[in-house]
Amino acid sequence: MTRFRCVPIATEVAKRFRTSGQDDRGNPIRRVGVTMSASFPCRHCLQLGQPGETMLLGSYDLPEPRGIYWTPSPIFLHETDCPRAETVDTLAPIVRANPLVSVRAYDADHQCLYDLGHVCSGSEVEVPLRRALGDPRTRFVNIHTARPGCLLSRVERVTD
Repeated sequence: MTRFRCVPIATEVAKRFRTSGQDDRGNPIRRVGVTMSASFPCRHCLQLGQPGETMLLGSYDLPEPRGIYWTPSPIFLHETDCPRAETVDTLAPIVRANPLVSVRAYDADHQCLYDLGHVCSGSEVEVPLRRALGDPRTRFVNIHTARPGCLLSRVERVTD
């Protein structure tokens, strides 16, 4: 069985968003409060914000894929420091909690592998994710929210 890790955004990126007040597109960072009815997924700790917390919202330039399939993505981050997630062989909580996700596999040339793409509930993503990671063409997978298309987490194989 293919081992995998969910890769959060770099701590340096989270710090830059928190201190600069600007996102990767030069937009001002927005602050959004978490309530009982509205939570937001932090791309650094890969946990949902809790009621009473403030989240930052900004546009993030995905490091990969490059080329034709590159795109920026809106992301949320905790306003205050949070630990960078370390998840191995476990899906990030923000993926499992999302009602509809899109699994997008890419090859070494950063081309989208359409036949491995899949849309499903975050609670059901492990089977299509393992299928994509088990395919030798796949170099990495990005999991996005299916409706707005925001990156939730990059996923890569763990090699021993």
